[in-house]
Amino acid sequence: MKTSYEIVVIGGGPGGYVAALHAAELGKKTALIEADFLGGTCLNRGCIPSKTYIKHSEIIEQIEKAKEWGIETGSLTLSFDKMKKRKNDVIERLRGGIAFLLKQGKIDVYNGFGSLLADGSVRVKTEAGEETIQAEKVIVATGSTPAVPPISGLDSVQFDTSDTIFDLSAIPKSVVIIGGGVIGVEFATIFASLKTDVTIVEAADRIVPTEDAEASKFLAKVLKKKGIKLYVGAKVQRVEETAGVKTVICVDAKGKEISLEAETLLVSTGRQPNLSAVKEVSLEQNGPFLNVNDQMETSMANVYAVGDVIGGWQLAHAASAEGVVAANNAAGIHDRIDYKVMPRCIYTLPEIASVGLSEDEAKKQGIEVRTEKFDFTGSGKALSAGEPEGFTKLIFEAKYGEIIGVVMAGSHVTEMISEASAFMYLEGTVEEAAKMIHPHPTISETFFEAALKAAKKLKKEVQYV
Repeated sequence: MKTSYEIVVIGGGPGGYVAALHAAELGKKTALIEADFLGGTCLNRGCIPSKTYIKHSEIIEQIEKAKEWGIETGSLTLSFDKMKKRKNDVIERLRGGIAFLLKQGKIDVYNGFGSLLADGSVRVKTEAGEETIQAEKVIVATGSTPAVPPISGLDSVQFDTSDTIFDLSAIPKSVVIIGGGVIGVEFATIFASLKTDVTIVEAADRIVPTEDAEASKFLAKVLKKKGIKLYVGAKVQRVEETAGVKTVICVDAKGKEISLEAETLLVSTGRQPNLSAVKEVSLEQNGPFLNVNDQMETSMANVYAVGDVIGGWQLAHAASAEGVVAANNAAGIHDRIDYKVMPRCIYTLPEIASVGLSEDEAKKQGIEVRTEKFDFTGSGKALSAGEPEGFTKLIFEAKYGEIIGVVMAGSHVTEMISEASAFMYLEGTVEEAAKMIHPHPTISETFFEAALKAAKKLKKEVQYV
């Protein structure tokens, strides 16, 4: 007799394991199938290992900056082996935490490859063999894999993606990064702090092209200051390798051919959905991704999908939010996903964080907007901490002052963006934000200062009218 579950989740990343935990909390008999390690890409090959290395980078930069403040440490030595060990220790500890929570929730975990079948059941292939389990409802959370573009010569060149770059045995002397999106600029920051010669090649006319143009310009300036070479508007034509040296040939925005050499080549040109679990069923797609409605339902009855496999934001916290919505609906509790307040973070040094609409997006929607910015050079905390680079920018509706978007650039802004998210979630205005007392001195005061400037200008406009 086949084992039967009320909810089966395929994929143990931040979308899958959160969905499974929530389903169990709702009293549903739940199973989770994961072919690799619990935690998915985020924990094992993405968010967590990269942020661990970013912390190492931050410490290196602080030690170097401290010399200017009269704090001498002598010559700096780096042990890449110890850095890797710490990264692995962090990953293993968090994996263990997820396993503990799943066990505590009485969730059956199958370490194997799950495939959705036409009758709604799920086939599981493990080292011990193969079995089919019955499922009343299925949640597909199989994530994504690095997208590798069809660049001439790439099939004969040794290169890394965000999945393999953490396996480097030593710090490379030089690296060329194809792709100046979020992943590319984060790795550029890490390698630059390790004294690697770093070059970024980006096809768009600016790095992190999906983010605020002012934030992109700010980040480009900072990266160049770190010695990172940027080629934007550059199209890669082909790649070659001779005696271990990788050569990237590209054409810049002016049509000039450029040849870039490096010891290591990192391809970070986005991610593609992992559809391996649904090959045997015909699910409606939205381009390369699985198509879902706002209840996370696919075109197949009783089958839901969340996370990178459905595209959209492709963020760990977005996947987790989708997982909760999917679990609720699978459990019979009506729920809908709301993407209006979705924070986005780039963990460079300094950082970029944003939420809501950009000024351009708001105008395209026909919203009359205003913006207000406060530079970190006016922050006592930022100056005393030696972190004066950055700004907080508010995008707000012109008539009532409702905050509809926020962009922050600078140190610690990924921790600060949640305040902006809370204001937006509660439909707060710049006037309300200007009345909120902030502790002094803090960098979070820049949100208050920007709101104060905005409220004063808005008040004058109303009086003038």
